[in-house]
Amino acid sequence: MIETRPQTAAALGVRLRMSRELRLSRRTDVVDFGGEGPPILLLHGLMGRARTWWSVAQWLVRYGHVVGIDARGHGRGPAEGPWHTERFVADLAAFVRELDEGPVVVIGHSMGGLHAWGLAATHPELVRAVVCEDIAPDQRGRTVDAWRAYFDSWPVPFQSLAHVRAFFAPLGDYFTECVVEREDGFHLAADLENLYEIATEWGVRAYWSYVDGVKCPLLAIEGEHTAMPPGQQAELAARVPGGGRHLIVAGAGHVVHDEAPEEYRGAVEAFLSEVLAR
Repeated sequence: MIETRPQTAAALGVRLRMSRELRLSRRTDVVDFGGEGPPILLLHGLMGRARTWWSVAQWLVRYGHVVGIDARGHGRGPAEGPWHTERFVADLAAFVRELDEGPVVVIGHSMGGLHAWGLAATHPELVRAVVCEDIAPDQRGRTVDAWRAYFDSWPVPFQSLAHVRAFFAPLGDYFTECVVEREDGFHLAADLENLYEIATEWGVRAYWSYVDGVKCPLLAIEGEHTAMPPGQQAELAARVPGGGRHLIVAGAGHVVHDEAPEEYRGAVEAFLSEVLAR
């Protein structure tokens, strides 16, 4: 008879970690930044991809298992629509269930913040807390026409990654993660027409119902020079049933985590220290 011995906690942990790594390696749209503990899910903004979170993930791994996912139409995410918010939220819910590590802390920038509200409101059992960065619930009346003119002015294809960094400075490092190399140079990884369709929905629809459905703690981080309508980010923090707080970061614009990294880190670490202790 072969004698079997119970697994030690350490051995079981190794087996679980190996199983997790194998499972995630099959997802080309997912970046596993590492870490152990409660799951932390990073959601990028419009035009971005999961790898734009690299610098943030380096310190977040102290607080848990950090993963990022490319949204539909971005990076290595599914290339086909539909492009409405409910589809993006459904994608996230399916991924969190597949991850199978319990409720996640969701940290979202811009569009990612909107999707974080949607996930927390419609699948409260999957979300432990939310951090949203520079996103407002009601942008009705805005159109993508101004964006089209601006994007058309970009010197695409860019000649090198150095060209990308110089053109988008001081956000050059961020945008180098948003391009891919082709035969003639560097192009945006996302299809602009798809992005226009995604953003068009924001100009005709308000998302306060999502905000009012967030029953977990929420931190709203706003740049002083926000791209959003004034006052709404403070209001959303005051309205969430789960309890919210609001911070304006002086000198920062739309990408607070890149423009004011120390202030962003301090706010998020203080928030995580509190919600993960519960």
